[in-house]
This record gives sequence, structure tokens and C-alpha cells, in this order.
Amino acid sequence: MQTLKSPSLRLDSIDIFRAFTMFLMIFVNDLWSLEEVPNWLEHSKAAEDAMGLSDVVFPGFLFIVGLSIPFAIANRRSKGDSNGVITMHIIERTFALLLMGIFIVNLENAVQSGMVVSKYVWEILMVVAFFLIWNVYPANPDKKPLYTGLKILGYMILVGLAVIYKGGDEANPSWMKTHWYGILGLIGWSYFLCALVYQAAGDRIGLIVGGWLFFVLFNLAEFAGILNFLDPVKDYVWIVGGGSMPAFTMGGVVASVIFRFYSRQNKVNTSYLWILLALGVVCLAYGFGTRPFWGISKIRATPAWVGICSGISFFSFAFLFWLVDLKKIKDWANVLKPAGTATLTCYLIPYIWYAVITLAGIGLPLYLRTGIVGLIKSALFSLLIIVVTGLINKIGIKLKI
Repeated sequence: MQTLKSPSLRLDSIDIFRAFTMFLMIFVNDLWSLEEVPNWLEHSKAAEDAMGLSDVVFPGFLFIVGLSIPFAIANRRSKGDSNGVITMHIIERTFALLLMGIFIVNLENAVQSGMVVSKYVWEILMVVAFFLIWNVYPANPDKKPLYTGLKILGYMILVGLAVIYKGGDEANPSWMKTHWYGILGLIGWSYFLCALVYQAAGDRIGLIVGGWLFFVLFNLAEFAGILNFLDPVKDYVWIVGGGSMPAFTMGGVVASVIFRFYSRQNKVNTSYLWILLALGVVCLAYGFGTRPFWGISKIRATPAWVGICSGISFFSFAFLFWLVDLKKIKDWANVLKPAGTATLTCYLIPYIWYAVITLAGIGLPLYLRTGIVGLIKSALFSLLIIVVTGLINKIGIKLKI
């Protein structure tokens, strides 16, 4: 029997899970640049009863967000932070993710000919502003005014970009809209809801599982038509993704809370592993059980998608927990480490990359972007982004919210 002998404030498997998921996220986000991509790698269409690899990555990341919440809040409490301070931190993090998400999703809808600067210049300035605002600056009192000034400059750049923004239809361009909040915005809302649930419930397993089931069943009830009487308020107040997004995140919270329960008794061993596997089986059974009614669809956020992807996340975390935390086999992930510890930085760098090469007119020949060669190219691109993230971290550039 493999056993962790003392409570752990940080599981290496969580960081490695996050790093590998970010590697996959960058990889699938680069598939747009390729030709002849296998269908099983891409997003499935809304009308299809199907799911590709691209449809699994984001739920996995939301699950990891949930895995981190109990450790992050417990760490703040150990440093003496009050509930009020922790709540304010949750609000600040949510605001940052929503703000970045709104800008990024509006970038996707920008009208190139409608703005006074190129869409790609706008994109570069947006990411620069993010780095100025949320970079981790050194704890140097003498330079605090400088760092504060850089943050203010970042916000001023965002205001300027918002002022000149034009999006939508070229014939009738519009200003910025929330649209669907973007990936970061969805993470923000899910984090906000689940962090508040954990802050209120703490490590009480029954309440945490109840919170998880609430979001899962809310999603199910929406598809079953039980919530139709709430349609008048749906456009104003609703749970993000019809409950699907926080359901993934709360699944991660459940996994961490159970770990913390075992760790307090110095009994974190293969029993915990079996619990993770059992939860994965239950989720898969729920997913495949609801598939005949509404199919599997990420775009529609169906109950089957929620169940199946949650099951995959539980199984993936169980494997990494066994491999990394119990067996101590983790050196293989060293090259991915920056993606697990500087995830936001890693996520944003490709936006600068794509904008710069477009402005410079740089592109790879078609044979390097087609078929298996193209997939290798995208995998190497993902790895390159992670390496660059590690390098700029060493010179003091790292985002944290």
C-alpha cells in the first residue's frame, strides 16, 4: 500500500495536471492553422452527437481550477486572512478573469477596417496591458511607485483600446459586448461560484458534494425543461453554462476536499485512489445514461458532456495522483513545469505570437501545416510556448491574479 504520511499543502499532481492540460489547450487552439486535421481532434458541431479532444480540454481545466480552490483558500487562512479578505480576493480574481475574457472575445469579433489601428496591433496592446496590470512585480518599496504607474498605464491602454474598438458587422459596426465572456470569463464565473461555495462549506464533504450535485442537476433540469418558468430572468441572472461550467469545477473541489479529509488522518493511500476511480465511473454512467436524450455536445453543454468529461477528469487526476504523488515519478514533466505554475502567462503568449507573425507576413509552407506533419508542428509550437514562458519567468515576467 502506497501512503502519503503527512498532510500536503500542495499536490504535485495538480500542477502537472494543469501543465499537461495547458499543453493540450495550446495544441488544440493551434489546429486552426492546419489543413486535414482529423475530426476526433477538433470541436464537434452543435448539432452533432459527438465529442472531440478539443471538447475535453476545457472541462479538464475547469476541474483543475476546482482542485486548487481548497488549497488556495486554506493557505490564505493559515496566513491569517479573514473571510472578508478572502472574499475580496475572490472578487478581484473574478474581475480580472472577466475583464480579460471580455477583451479577448471582442478581439475575435473585431472589424479590421473599422478601427484606427490594425486588429493585430490592438491584440498586441491588449496583451501588453494585461502584463502591465497583473505582472508579479518584485517586493521593492523603492520601486513601488514605478510598479503602480505601470499598472495604471495598463488600465489606460485598455480604456484606449475600448474607446477605439469596432466589432460585428463591417456595414454597421458596434462597440464591445460581453458575448459569451470568452474562455477566461467562463473560468472566472465558475471560480467565483465554486470558491464562494467552498468558503461557506469548508471541508465538510457532505456540503461540498451537495454543491456539486446542485450544479449538475441544475444543468440536467435546464435540459429537461424543468426550469422553463425562469425564462423571463434567464437573460439577466443565470448560472454560467446552465450549471455545466461550475459543475466541472465543483468536481475538482470534491476531489480535493476528500483528499484533505484523508490527509488529516494520515491515510492518503490507494483508498483515495479508488474513490477517485469510483467517482469517475459514476460520472461516466451519468454521461452515457443521459446521452440518448440530448446527445453529447460541448457547444450546447449537454448533461452527457458534463458527465463524460467529468469522468475523464477524475480518471486523469487519479492516474497522475498515483504516478506523481504515490510513485514519485514526476521528472518527465519538468519541461512542462512553466505551464503549471505560470498558466495565465502561458495562455496569453500565443496571442502576441499570432499577431506578430500576421503583421510580419510570416507563414509556414502548406506541407508543414498538413496532416501528421502539421500536428507535429502544433505540438512543437505548444512546447515552444511553454519554454518561452519559463524563460520570461526567469527575467521577472509572470502574471498572477
